[in-house]
Amino acid sequence: MTDPHARPSDQHVRRWRRLKDGSTVRYLQLAHNEWDAATGTSRPQVLHSFGREDQLDRGAIARLVASLAKLLDPAAALRATSGSELTFLASRPMGGAHALDSLWHRIGIDTVMKKLLTGRRLDPTAERVLFALVANRALAPGSKLAATRWIEHDSHIPGLPATSDDACYRAMDWLLKIEDKLAEEVYWQVADLLNLEVDLLFFDTTSTYFETGEPDIPVARDEHGLRLPDEPADQAEPSKATEDSGSDPKTASFRAYGKSKDHRPDLPQVVIGMAVTRTGIPIRVWSWPGNTGDQALIRQVREDLREWKLTRVVWVADRGFASETNRRFLQRAGGHYIIGEKIRSGSPAAQAALSRQGRYAHVADNMQVKQVQLPDTADRFVICHNPDQATRDAAIRADLLAQLEDAIKGSDKLEPLKRAELRGKLSTKPGLHRFLRATPGGLLRIDKAAIKAEERLDGKFLLRCSDPHLSAEDIATGYKQLLEVERGWRDMKTIIDLRPVYHRKEDRIRAHVLLCWLALLLIRIAETTCEDTWLNLREELERIHVGTFIGPAGTFRQRTETSPAQRAILAKLGVTEPKRIITLEPGTTV
Repeated sequence: MTDPHARPSDQHVRRWRRLKDGSTVRYLQLAHNEWDAATGTSRPQVLHSFGREDQLDRGAIARLVASLAKLLDPAAALRATSGSELTFLASRPMGGAHALDSLWHRIGIDTVMKKLLTGRRLDPTAERVLFALVANRALAPGSKLAATRWIEHDSHIPGLPATSDDACYRAMDWLLKIEDKLAEEVYWQVADLLNLEVDLLFFDTTSTYFETGEPDIPVARDEHGLRLPDEPADQAEPSKATEDSGSDPKTASFRAYGKSKDHRPDLPQVVIGMAVTRTGIPIRVWSWPGNTGDQALIRQVREDLREWKLTRVVWVADRGFASETNRRFLQRAGGHYIIGEKIRSGSPAAQAALSRQGRYAHVADNMQVKQVQLPDTADRFVICHNPDQATRDAAIRADLLAQLEDAIKGSDKLEPLKRAELRGKLSTKPGLHRFLRATPGGLLRIDKAAIKAEERLDGKFLLRCSDPHLSAEDIATGYKQLLEVERGWRDMKTIIDLRPVYHRKEDRIRAHVLLCWLALLLIRIAETTCEDTWLNLREELERIHVGTFIGPAGTFRQRTETSPAQRAILAKLGVTEPKRIITLEPGTTV
């Protein structure tokens, strides 16, 4: 039994000297101090003798130390065998990357990529590089060059201590080549993991602009907007005259002027489409030239997803896709649609549906619906009315009318030419011009008939549906879930930083969009599973750090202790905690 007076330092190696024939011989003994209560002193007791120092079997000693070290925590063993204090070199976040990597593996993205990598002449770490770029978008988005520094110095990416910008670009080029097969296989993996309901698929588009003065050189493209194989991949920046000369409808720039959804028509852009499930899981993205109209996009989307052999699908899209050609296309192979109808378009269908009498039925979320069946069409129309939105619409209109009244105040005293100039100026402001009329004499007045017409539309929107089995409530709530796509665009542009795009080549831009899609996919899975926002999850997970320590015996990396909140997040995600000792490298330096 250890004496209560003994201290840990009382166990030591003694060097005993014995003189004989004038020489000194050193013996090594493992000794332990024991307290002698009678004399009140500590007396050394020899536990083991190693023999003469000059005849010592140092290999045996090393094996003994290694065997004893196995009984200790690796970090404690390294500290115990070090000749001096350890040096704390660095600390970097690891929790976010660990959680994303676990989801990456659970979905099987690594397996799919490695399978598609087989037989290709490519760096075997390409899958790790792509994961690192995806994690970078979700955790600390920046340029690819900044991402390489982040991977090496500011994060802990499992299996990838460092990389180069060239390796990132090669991996992105490869990602673009496997896009179709990767998207399909990842979808089915996610569908199995989350038991996805794909009876409703939501589709919408956005645009992202580039801080460059000119669009790309127009090149020949196929019907899907893809550059034909014999066209050059590297596109210079042409003059405006070159862009205007591309009159061939099959010839287009990738970064081109178009209808900007970011309100930047002065800058070239690309168009991006995304399809998501009713729970907001993005299943695929597409990129098109910046001057592509919405009407043609959904046909390619339907063709691409038809290869996945999905069962009954109802497509949900906004008013931009409501053409008759698109509707017929979506009904191929038994498909159906819920599409917003332009309520102010003045179309016969919209006018007929709005003129029908009938009672509204109350549904969830303060929504009232009224179903209308028109003759000569199999489509069903649902008029939706939200009283809260009606109040907001009325308030907005009152503000616009106040602005318009102030703008035309005193205009009767102006000369006809000046009054015409004022009318032309107001015509550039659709919100005001909607309620403006001119008398036969050229005087400017507020159009009271237009106000009454607008009042009838307050809080209302009109839906067209081809599915005969969906209830009016299902149609209304299904269309309302289109907001999930809009939330996806918002997160793409604010959390994942889709823009700015630090690329000039078309293929790299397309690959960048794919990386953003994969990042959004992992984020949505985490949010859906934990029922919390990614901003909250990321903040908590990134508090898990890995520290790097170095000493004479080597280097080790150890994570911080996890908090209850961090353990709860990892448990919900089905992710095991990171190993306490990440790496142990005896005899090496960082």
